[in-house]
Amino acid sequence: MATQAATAAQPLPVTLADVQAAAARIMGAVVHTPTLHSKTLSDLTGATVYLKFENLQFTAAYKERGALNTLLQLDDAARAKGVIAASAGNHAQGLAYHGNRLGIPVTIVMPKSTPTVKVMQTESHGATIILEGETFDEAYAHARELEASNGYTFVHPFDDPRIIAGQGTVFLEMLADAPAIDTLIVPIGGGGLISGALTVAKAADKPIEVVGVQAELFPSMFNRFTGAHEPIGGDTLAEGIAVKEPGGLTAQIVEALVDEIMLVSERSLEEAVSLLLQIEKTVVEGAGAAGLAALMTQPERFRGKTVGVILTGGNIDTRLLANVLLRDLARSGRLARLRIRLQDRPGALYQVARIFQEQTVNILELSHQRIFTNLPAKGLSLDVECETRDRAHLERLISALQEAGYEVRLIELA
Repeated sequence: MATQAATAAQPLPVTLADVQAAAARIMGAVVHTPTLHSKTLSDLTGATVYLKFENLQFTAAYKERGALNTLLQLDDAARAKGVIAASAGNHAQGLAYHGNRLGIPVTIVMPKSTPTVKVMQTESHGATIILEGETFDEAYAHARELEASNGYTFVHPFDDPRIIAGQGTVFLEMLADAPAIDTLIVPIGGGGLISGALTVAKAADKPIEVVGVQAELFPSMFNRFTGAHEPIGGDTLAEGIAVKEPGGLTAQIVEALVDEIMLVSERSLEEAVSLLLQIEKTVVEGAGAAGLAALMTQPERFRGKTVGVILTGGNIDTRLLANVLLRDLARSGRLARLRIRLQDRPGALYQVARIFQEQTVNILELSHQRIFTNLPAKGLSLDVECETRDRAHLERLISALQEAGYEVRLIELA
């Protein structure tokens, strides 16, 4: 296991003392969020699971910690000129909120593709928003140009010792509230959060394993740590950790101290978001659910351990959340779309509906297709969207339809 002693010859950019100083600095201005034991998740995984609810911060994400720690260390001249950042997510909101609270002007450069809800949320905290470029890299480059021309202070979302120290305060709280934790599962984007976690965990008076998690589509730190060359890019649910290039400082800390980095699929991220809403009644964004996704994907890896999982944020578009929940219902068999071949004759639909009634299955939507089909002219394709109790109930319905002589196909999700 990596330790700070092992890296004594090459001092790391952030120390436990830095994190402790950050905790004192920001105390009372950010929420000391609860760390709670989840009996249900513990029963499901075989681990003792503690959840840290950073989605309960005012801006619904841990990012305010590092942002505030950085703002509080600016001198008067820097405060007067203001700060600038490139961010389409939680860093922007955290910086905007605390900058407004402290009277420090904040400018945020976002890609033009940023969802409107994130632009509006950041504007609501008093920041000036500039939409520039099609990608984060283009927005970042423009922010650095404005920094140089206007004398702003650039606040990096992760590759800054002040940011890392601020994020590390999450784990000071977590380990104080649940001292039995022996394993931390931490999402990785640019690496600021896990760098703070490693700084705290590896200075503890007992061994604490730290496992990083990245989305399969954005394995940037995984590639650097393992020497792999997995492709980077794609449309991930976990946009908060969709970083193509990790930070230099954060990579130094991660490479020295992390125990393992895992990758999780898009499907596992969707399932984790849905599971947290069902079990814990809490809304978590894709990146925020990455830790639980790793735990649920490889429960044998963590069985018997006392695991801390941080729910990093809850800023997810409501329409996207609805899609995730409905897709999870479909995968579990509670929602289904069946394609049934009928003969186009009077009473055909009634006969099918009677079988649904007999199986106590609720029909939500019907769709006939007579024209755009490869069936004979007298054939009819009927799509039925329905609601069942579970996968076994759905399978009984399909069997009943087949026994009645109908050709049935389940329309599966990817």
